[in-house]
Amino acid sequence: MRNRNFERKSKIPPQKQDMRPGRTMPMQPAPEDKMECYEGSGKLTGKVALITGGDSGIGRATAIAFAKEGASVAIIYFNEDDDAKETAHHIEDVAGEGQVTLLRADIGKPAVAKRVVEQIVKRLGGLDILVNNAAEQHPQSSLLDISPEQLERTFRTNVFGMFYMTQAALPHLKAGSAIINTTSVTAYKGSAELIDYSATKGAIVAFTRSLSQSLAEKKIRVNAVAPGPIWTPLIPSTFSKEKVGKFGQDTTLGRPGQPDEIAPAFVFLASDDSSYMTGQVLHPNGGTIVNG
Repeated sequence: MRNRNFERKSKIPPQKQDMRPGRTMPMQPAPEDKMECYEGSGKLTGKVALITGGDSGIGRATAIAFAKEGASVAIIYFNEDDDAKETAHHIEDVAGEGQVTLLRADIGKPAVAKRVVEQIVKRLGGLDILVNNAAEQHPQSSLLDISPEQLERTFRTNVFGMFYMTQAALPHLKAGSAIINTTSVTAYKGSAELIDYSATKGAIVAFTRSLSQSLAEKKIRVNAVAPGPIWTPLIPSTFSKEKVGKFGQDTTLGRPGQPDEIAPAFVFLASDDSSYMTGQVLHPNGGTIVNG
């Protein structure tokens, strides 16, 4: 992959999106999420991968990278039709028609999770890799401002949805399969404005470690990725203009990361390159030192 660090912007212009979830098109600058400099080497040839939240951001970059590595990719997304179609277009450009399947679904409902997994297995002939990436966040200035409705919604998407998807996928996974969960640097350092979100990300770390022990005898590996501040639609759709203008400036590298910089961690954990890793968390976070 060509080194593009010299081209990456260190500061994001202040901006705000009114729609939630956010959309990629209005973002300035556009996120680097198409893996244009990435060259696959067949690490996932013949594999079937399912990615939740695969329409944009980290999910999009991961989906394209998986396709470049030879996998058939299924993407589950909430309601971001334009972003999902664009992701599918890029995958078909690099891997050909039939290499991507799009499904619009709310994974926070167990019956829906089961249905979409069954559809994917039937359509693609199996399942080898599950990436639990879908998430939402709702910043609040105080714990007192987090309503019961917001708390339940955040946990339903970020944690319950992960449980439901994994429960639905597990009967179809076999020895050599991989489960990869997206947690966050906030699980380790916290966030004053994202208390409920950070709590869900901490739960995902514990879920990853516990599930890895549960599935070790089945030879199914379970790992996670804990990104730092990454320029995705989630940022301008949830933070204020002022917050977006300072986004990522407090990292050691002094800038936000790009989705293209995170996707290779998912490729590593999905492939046999990480055959001796389970219950672990990778930390592409711009240099933040974390414990645990």
